[in-house]
Amino acid sequence: MRVLITGAGGQVGRELLRATPPQAEVRALDRADLDIGDAAAVRTAVAEFGPTVIINAAGYTGVDKAEQEHDLALRVNAEGPRLLAQAARGLTGCRLVHISSDYVFDGNSARAYRPGDAPHPLSVYGRSKLEGEQAVLAALGARAVVLRTSWVYGAHGRNFLHTMLRLMRERGAVRVVADQIGTPTSTPPLAEALWQFAKRPGLAGVHHWTDAGVASWYDFAVAIAEEAVPLGLLPAGIEVMPIATEDYPTPARRPACSVLDKRATTVALALEPRHWRARLREVMTELSHG
Repeated sequence: MRVLITGAGGQVGRELLRATPPQAEVRALDRADLDIGDAAAVRTAVAEFGPTVIINAAGYTGVDKAEQEHDLALRVNAEGPRLLAQAARGLTGCRLVHISSDYVFDGNSARAYRPGDAPHPLSVYGRSKLEGEQAVLAALGARAVVLRTSWVYGAHGRNFLHTMLRLMRERGAVRVVADQIGTPTSTPPLAEALWQFAKRPGLAGVHHWTDAGVASWYDFAVAIAEEAVPLGLLPAGIEVMPIATEDYPTPARRPACSVLDKRATTVALALEPRHWRARLREVMTELSHG
């Protein structure tokens, strides 16, 4: 299995490299190595390596910045995946595993979102991710996997965990939105799921994967503060205060409840997700060990 990983320098890309199975020959390209919005560069990178699978871990993740950087968000999240899919189409049997987001939904569902539910993004970021999904599926059909996930964080990279730890150290107290609900998802099990899709050519289409359980951003922040103290990452006495979305206006609208239904994926991959709180403890333990 020859695997081309794009976005290899990001938090998911780094975890994919750490979890590389022994049967995989990998070429890892970060943003400096490959601009996935550059058609000629993408064609050259794919043709030179000749992968059997491309895992696209590249992405523009600035949800609020995307409202101003519309063209850049579309270049990375929509045009880039389209170019990768077109390049893969030119190689016999080459598949593409592409990461997408819960933000393709509007958050108005009374239940967890299933893969077949109609998307309705609220933001430029969400629209760019949806356009990427559509482009990949249109170009590759049964050779494409779109894996939606949510609230991704890990021991490395810029994410909610690191932001909260920094703010808690600096201020001793944080105010966090309590009326947006989803599922925090750590990078190690997400990377495992992506590798499982890479190894199974019979799987295609749209799938969902997150850790187990649900939480608000406030719940997530409280858990970070609680786990950090015994690990020596924060002093005791950090105050986490719940606020409403309307009390913390942002350029981008976010779904009120974007929990993803992953039951079909757990069956397809024979993987059982663990609760997000247990996964958070594992990641923070890694952080504490430097």
